Amino acid sequence: MQYFRRLLTAIDTQPYLDEIAAVEGAWDQSTGRQNKIRVQREAQAIPLRGLRKSAIAGRKRSDVHESRWTSGSVNFPLACQFLRDTAKAEDSLLSRGKIVCLPAGRRVYPHIDRGEYYAVRNRYHLVLKSACGSWLKAGDEEIRMQEGELWWFDNKQVHEAYNDGDQDRIHMIFDLLPRAAAERVFGTAA
Repeated sequence: MQYFRRLLTAIDTQPYLDEIAAVEGAWDQSTGRQNKIRVQREAQAIPLRGLRKSAIAGRKRSDVHESRWTSGSVNFPLACQFLRDTAKAEDSLLSRGKIVCLPAGRRVYPHIDRGEYYAVRNRYHLVLKSACGSWLKAGDEEIRMQEGELWWFDNKQVHEAYNDGDQDRIHMIFDLLPRAAAERVFGTAA
């Protein structure tokens, strides 16, 4: 496969799911994903890291490299630690990240993640919950990711997702900036 690479398997996802369940109304606290991003309108999200709004300075959101922990991330210490650990293991700087729920019968519509931010970063999915596997397509390749698997995939290709199961599917989705590209992006060594 060219657009997908499975990195880890058999990750115990229950602690992350328990962490989500412990936060009342976790899926209702941020609706920007479904309200502002048309192709994401059927998905719910819990932002853990987002763009640093003070760094926009007239740039498009997809061109803002600077990111920060969200105020709600303190409710998800295990998820945040997973992001930090994976960034370290991949010799990368942690960028944006979120926990995403795609309800049964819903989809993420075909799109390409464009802009300076996405051009230099790698996209990862940790499948936290998926009863029948999570279908995802990038370019001309289709896969079905299973619970407890961590995947890299090429979000610079046209990609889409569909939950053909009868239960919510929940992923942790995040971006990492390879350390080797940090100086080019930020102008200083990281």
